[in-house]
Amino acid sequence: MKAILTLIACLTFSIFLSAAPIWHNGTLEGAITDAKSRQPLVGAAIVLSPSATVTYSNELGYFSFRNLPAGEYTVTVSFIGYLPQTTDKIILQDAATTPIKVFMDPTGVDLPSVVVQATPDFATNLVEKIDLKTRPINNAQELLTFIPGLFIAQHAGGGKAEQIFLRGFDLDHGTDINLSVDGMPVNMVSHAHGQGYADMHFIIPEIVEQIDYKKGPYYAELGDFSTAGSARFNTANILDKSFVKMEVGKFDTYRLATGINLINQEKQRAYVATEMMYSNGYFDAPQNFNRRNVWAKYSALLDNQQSLTVSFSSFSSTWNASGQIPDRAVNAGLISRFGSIDPSEGGITGRTNLNIQYSRNISPGVFLKSQAYWTKYNFELYSNFTLFDRDSINGDQIRQKENRQIWGYNGSLHLEKTLAGLPWNSTFGVSVRYDDIRNIELSNTKQRDITLGQAALGNIQQGTGSFYYDSQWWLTPNLNFNAGLRFDQFMFAYDDLLTPGYQLKTVYKNIASPKLNLTYKLSPRWQLMANSGWGFHSNDTRVVTQQNGQQVLPRAFGAEIGTVFKPLPNLIAQLALWHLGLQQEFVYVGDDAVVEPSGRSSRQGFDLSMRLQLGKNFFADGNVNYAFVRSLNVPEAENRIPLAPIWTSTGGILYRPFKNWQLSMRYRFLADRPANEDYSLTAKGYFLIDGQLQYTSGHFQGGFSVQNLLNRAWKEAQFATTSRLKNESLPVTEIHYTPGTPFFGKIFVSFRF
Repeated sequence: MKAILTLIACLTFSIFLSAAPIWHNGTLEGAITDAKSRQPLVGAAIVLSPSATVTYSNELGYFSFRNLPAGEYTVTVSFIGYLPQTTDKIILQDAATTPIKVFMDPTGVDLPSVVVQATPDFATNLVEKIDLKTRPINNAQELLTFIPGLFIAQHAGGGKAEQIFLRGFDLDHGTDINLSVDGMPVNMVSHAHGQGYADMHFIIPEIVEQIDYKKGPYYAELGDFSTAGSARFNTANILDKSFVKMEVGKFDTYRLATGINLINQEKQRAYVATEMMYSNGYFDAPQNFNRRNVWAKYSALLDNQQSLTVSFSSFSSTWNASGQIPDRAVNAGLISRFGSIDPSEGGITGRTNLNIQYSRNISPGVFLKSQAYWTKYNFELYSNFTLFDRDSINGDQIRQKENRQIWGYNGSLHLEKTLAGLPWNSTFGVSVRYDDIRNIELSNTKQRDITLGQAALGNIQQGTGSFYYDSQWWLTPNLNFNAGLRFDQFMFAYDDLLTPGYQLKTVYKNIASPKLNLTYKLSPRWQLMANSGWGFHSNDTRVVTQQNGQQVLPRAFGAEIGTVFKPLPNLIAQLALWHLGLQQEFVYVGDDAVVEPSGRSSRQGFDLSMRLQLGKNFFADGNVNYAFVRSLNVPEAENRIPLAPIWTSTGGILYRPFKNWQLSMRYRFLADRPANEDYSLTAKGYFLIDGQLQYTSGHFQGGFSVQNLLNRAWKEAQFATTSRLKNESLPVTEIHYTPGTPFFGKIFVSFRF
């Protein structure tokens, strides 16, 4: 109740200030545009001199400085990958609005020209812009690895969502990381294979223009699943050029991707992109992996003050999988390390999206964003984790299946005002999401074809209504105070179709999450940050209704201090010391279709990221991450959290030795970590190197890429699992794993026109 009263007080105060008259002398406003494409640049940093006030361009490229006294000003605009621009002197009259336009010329990344700014998003936005400009992208799942410290593991033939690791979390497939694409949520609530399941494979990597990632529960616009972090992927409104790209690799791997600009005018843009992929994989049993993607997008500047974007996408995938194999089966020579106990594992999935986004500058300093989306999704997965432990005759294969539709709306109103004569920006946001999940199922099967029995079957209705308020106040040009409050209301309803006379159960729960962040710019080369906030992750509807609303929305509290600094003009470094505590960990038990609580937990550690430019055509980067992870209120000998990463590191170089050539080399390191609570079993770490050589000339681009250049034998996904082989009388608990890719080479050619 106290949180709700605080929220109401904040709203009342903000609405009063928004409606109150603003005493100001003048307004300087403008638009930032790409000089080549004539498209608005989103997120460009604009510095007003002589006051050194900072703002950023919105989705229409628009910015404004308000309540300015008459006088002379200059505006400096910077954006990674563009030449910085400084305007001539601008004379502002009393009570006048002076519009300007700034056209930015594309160029290569130049770290010496980057100036540290005092804003909460500066550090993360900076790193992702540098990486997108300097790192090659091989596939959709690699987009996640642009987040420093994040690792992924594939363990079901290429079609299943990746397992994700970040900040001491085994995030399973998305339990504590919030993912979205063009504002549409990727995470699936109350999913057949686990809460928060996030399948990124419906994204065509060539059309991704921006990745905005954040770590920790510090941001009011982010709700469910954002305890460890978040990533928002934005696709391009228009392609740089139309393209046809073909890839051929080992293990019968083929990929064809196309992108065709249909309309390329200053006010209207449209393109369609497609992707088709096939691979048998490196396993003994052919994977027969097929993926098909179509993405179409239309955007229009209705005038200089409003825009409309409509996108449609369709994705489908089928595959076979070799599953996680036990160490003892390989050691005994029963199968090879690329073999399988149950080669009939695999799945089918698909997703169709319709997304409509509308943005409008209502007046100077008032910006509105609205979005409506619809998703149709299907999923069918066959797995066998315990082999013959439960059924010694037919095996323990299970089917997890669902069909769902999602309807959602996101809206936000951004206000740029002054408070006590200082710049003050506020955002009011609202979102609604409704998931209608039909025939969500857990069944026992044999070789996919035979259904032995149904363990769970039902319909789920889950709805969320959210409101948030976020405020940024520049106490000085170098000190930013950011406070926010978020309120989420949930509705969980489950209809059990296997229980005669079962009455539909519905549970309502809500939660409020305050946030507080400070950013201070010590100098043009040094920024300090202090972040804090409450977050949460929701539980599966089936568990919520079974437990009558207990342990529905466990809280998480996070805090960190950090810095972004440039010890050298061509070196940018970021350091963060962080802590995160959860009221309740969730562990998904797939064989039983339940999410089990596993008690309170604590994590603390540090992240260190560096970006170095050794010359105009030579870039290097590195990230080192450490996490100390423990369960609380359990004996010390059993307080490890299985599979939680401890030490991780990624990095690499990009070198352009000649005008048309580009070489990229990247490494990833994951240290050994506990596979069970008492650390009697170890999930082995690995060190891998990947590389890519590329040649570009005119409309042609070609090259080859290599994964696991050193051909290391490594284990990708690893679990401590109790299983029984068919010839065993008793089950055994040990490491089960999916082997990582051996040396894998691929050539590619691309034609751009």
